[in-house]
Amino acid sequence: MSRKRSTVSLFVAFSFIVLAVSGVLAFVLPFSIRIVGLHALIGFAFVALIGFHVFNNFRQLSTYLKSRTAWAALVATLIWVAVFLWQPAPVRSVLRLSCNMGPALDRFEVNEVGMRYQYVPDPRYRMDLNVRKGPSFDGNQPPEFAIWLENASQYHIKTLRAPEGASSHLPYWHFKRSGWEEAKREAEASDKDLAGELEVDAISGATQNSSFDPADYIVPDKTEESLPYRLLIEIDQPNDDQASLVYGVDIDNASPRSYQLLDLVGYPRKEENDAEGKKEWALYYVDGSFDSALNLIDSALLTIERGPEDD
Repeated sequence: MSRKRSTVSLFVAFSFIVLAVSGVLAFVLPFSIRIVGLHALIGFAFVALIGFHVFNNFRQLSTYLKSRTAWAALVATLIWVAVFLWQPAPVRSVLRLSCNMGPALDRFEVNEVGMRYQYVPDPRYRMDLNVRKGPSFDGNQPPEFAIWLENASQYHIKTLRAPEGASSHLPYWHFKRSGWEEAKREAEASDKDLAGELEVDAISGATQNSSFDPADYIVPDKTEESLPYRLLIEIDQPNDDQASLVYGVDIDNASPRSYQLLDLVGYPRKEENDAEGKKEWALYYVDGSFDSALNLIDSALLTIERGPEDD
């Protein structure tokens, strides 16, 4: 029995070491299914080993439960669990240090510096958008944001970050997104083959240097065959009596740049399309009616890390 107990105790100790090391690696490294899977599966094995350990040492362990120290440790552990689940500001600050974005493709946060958006659709591609706040940026009531991609024909191809709640303060993004949704509904209604067109755009057909599949832009199979595209953000501070502003940058994987600053593109204004008689939104140069809105953003830096192509 003694040898059996020592064997189980050694397994428990070694499993704990693996759990600790894999937990630290999962925190400091980008998401890896191998590391997270190892941590989870060893965790299940660890639970089983603990069961054996309790069974083999039940008499000794039962005496511990009679002490006040054991119950105090249990209460303290439950408090830790509650705090970590609640995630107050200090806990969130620690979690922000992690490089593990999890299985999600993106992460968005508003912090003391401004706004940060990360997008990792593929191990070969990591997008990091850092918006540094200006004097008018209120961290307690941050402005609304929308982030999306357009192709060379300025058609919406993918929304990366939609605003929370109502989108009435971001009319330009809403107009672009609505055209994409309408085209998708019409394509589905006509029983059109959607293979390769799951991310359809406006009704207008694809032109040269245009595609409806975001993968053709973000992670193309061959860099020399990649298509240029644009990243845009629309920002608005509610109740400031000023229109939203749109910033953008051109991206070309065939001529890659690691660091790019977004430029102010303009502000949206509703107008009538004479050709179709429909109301649409167009961008106009910023005029003298803007003041504090121009100070919402100090700068917006886009960083893209591209890995080697698969052979």
